[in-house]
Amino acid sequence: MSGFKPLLAKAAVGAALALSAAAAFAWPDRPIELVVGFAPGGGTDITARTLASYLEKELGGSILVINKPGASGAIGLSQVARAKPDGYTLGMTNMPGLLTLPIERQSGFTAQDFTYLATLVRDPSAFSVSLDAPYKTLDDLIADARARPGAISYGSTGVGTDDHLAMVLFEQLTQVDLNHVPFNGAGPLRNAVMGGHAVIGGMNLGEAMPYNGKTLRILGQASEKRSELAPDVPTFKEQGVDLVFASERGVVAPRNLPPEVAKKLMQALDRVAKNPEFQGSMKQQFTEMDYLPGDQWQARLKEADTQFRALWAKQKWVE
Repeated sequence: MSGFKPLLAKAAVGAALALSAAAAFAWPDRPIELVVGFAPGGGTDITARTLASYLEKELGGSILVINKPGASGAIGLSQVARAKPDGYTLGMTNMPGLLTLPIERQSGFTAQDFTYLATLVRDPSAFSVSLDAPYKTLDDLIADARARPGAISYGSTGVGTDDHLAMVLFEQLTQVDLNHVPFNGAGPLRNAVMGGHAVIGGMNLGEAMPYNGKTLRILGQASEKRSELAPDVPTFKEQGVDLVFASERGVVAPRNLPPEVAKKLMQALDRVAKNPEFQGSMKQQFTEMDYLPGDQWQARLKEADTQFRALWAKQKWVE
């Protein structure tokens, strides 16, 4: 009998492992929530909704996009960070906010609170104005901003977002002073620019392009070179402003996600990113593919975090 109890213990452990494996294999057996920290209608929201439709097919379950706007995306990311790490709560992130929010404030999360699954796309920063605005080029804007320091309103999707930091860098490079006005997403911001409540809209290229020449005029976009998706929109660099900046959108889960679930999600995201139909959807949205799997993405984020902390030490973008 002395050897019987150890055998029972081993059998119990084996049974527990088998049940755990079976549960992971069955995942997902209920809807997954994909949390977006911005209002509906912006680039991050549209990317998330497009991704959800493709990811549903890969995972064989439904995905609900949940908008939790506020605090420049921090409310949504905090919810993901606090969620149970079971794969049923994911976050559609927007970098740099993913890194900059914990630098500038008590954000409710840190970069270490997540499992990094994949980054998918990048969307260059851009400056847009209404069609009746007096600015036809960046030079027009710079000249007026120098003549009237602090008088021109610049709308962003929130403090610490790529749109806000693009303004901070633009001010440094051109020695101008703009009046920053944060909004809860690109949808409300776009309406504010068209309604004359903000003179400049700091929206990503993909968020502004569907309206370019119709209700908005894009003065410049912050890619290294002109985007193939918007060849008529000049870069900041070719207009004499050495600004290259973009929003990078990826998917995270809470820290300590079970390895089996993480693997299944990463494999599904890899298939979506390589799907020509998904790539075509991103192209229609004027959004550039920039896929990296979780480990490579996390390595790039570590480098970016160092750069943003150096920028914060040099010039705090919020007091």
